[in-house]
Amino acid sequence: MNCSTAWLALQTLEGGIEFTLTPADQADRLAAQLSADLREWDLQSAVQTRNVPLEDGTVAFLVSLRPEFQQAHMPGFNSLNLCTSLGPINQDDHANEAWALEREIWVALLGSPHRFAFRDLEALKSHVRVRRNMALAARLTALAFKTEAAERPEADWHYEEDPGFILKPGRPLIQALISATQPEATGKLYDFSCYRATEYVILLGIAQELQAHHPALLAELQQLNERHAVRSGQFHEVFLVEYGSMEAPLPARFYVPGDRLWFRNPDERSADVTGYEGSWVMYMGGGLFSNFWKRDAPFTLESKAIEIFHWKDGVYTDAQGELQMNETVVERLVAQTQADPEARARVLERMMRMRDPKGVYAEGGCIDTTREYPKNVSREHCELVLPAF
Repeated sequence: MNCSTAWLALQTLEGGIEFTLTPADQADRLAAQLSADLREWDLQSAVQTRNVPLEDGTVAFLVSLRPEFQQAHMPGFNSLNLCTSLGPINQDDHANEAWALEREIWVALLGSPHRFAFRDLEALKSHVRVRRNMALAARLTALAFKTEAAERPEADWHYEEDPGFILKPGRPLIQALISATQPEATGKLYDFSCYRATEYVILLGIAQELQAHHPALLAELQQLNERHAVRSGQFHEVFLVEYGSMEAPLPARFYVPGDRLWFRNPDERSADVTGYEGSWVMYMGGGLFSNFWKRDAPFTLESKAIEIFHWKDGVYTDAQGELQMNETVVERLVAQTQADPEARARVLERMMRMRDPKGVYAEGGCIDTTREYPKNVSREHCELVLPAF
């Protein structure tokens, strides 16, 4: 097979996982290693593999769910029910919780309509661990509800105008991130925007993986955060990969634990209230999305859509002529809609559509076409390049 023919063959295949540039004489060994790893989650018989020969004696080694397993557990690429369909666990056992979460990540990646590419098995396993870390951290994250405020534990962080919140010298990054986001560490809730909070959750998940498997890069990340915060657009460019697009949207019910995503507010007026343009969340697995303001009441896809729908009803103009949001009104109307099956169905029919393009407020709903996940940080095939300040 020549190079162009092989490339076309790869493009026409489904998603799942691809190991790139695998030496042809090592493909069988890779298959055996993968099967051995999947046995930990009883998934070794759930997958199918395929080799696509490439130039220079390499192959693209493709792995995906068997059709019958996909139909049983991810019909239509719906990954929201995986935790239930794959079987229950003892929720009181933290180690078991992490095991079940990793199992869910493996199945979602293998059953994905998007193909996730890795150089080797260690890079894939690192990716799974980072996603696990992020999802577990998101489950523990709780913040004070002040969308325009900014506050951090004084023992760990100090603020400067240009660098932002930076680590105090010698304060360990991992513990500082935990202290800022998990109230059990300090006994206090700190003020964040939901967007900035997702950055801390992602950074914590990466740092925990580096501590165990790539300590030299953790030292660099520590030093960077003692000099300058990486935020907003630069954070996205440095740490994350976006997948899906407006032209090729991801299925509305496909999410991998550890995904960061955005729900758009499709109402133009209420979208002008600061903090209500949309909602940045982490997918935590088990069909649940982060609710950093009320940690014990995480969102389902449907409950998040219904909340955002009623933002249009909670917006008002204050005495200074500024738009504000009345959360009490929103909560009351959400409860009414949830209690009325016909009203609930009408709201979801409107909101579960793909969002309109930027600047357009027409018939689109709140569902974004893309998701985001961290770049690979495995020691041998690290994609993360830290900026210099």
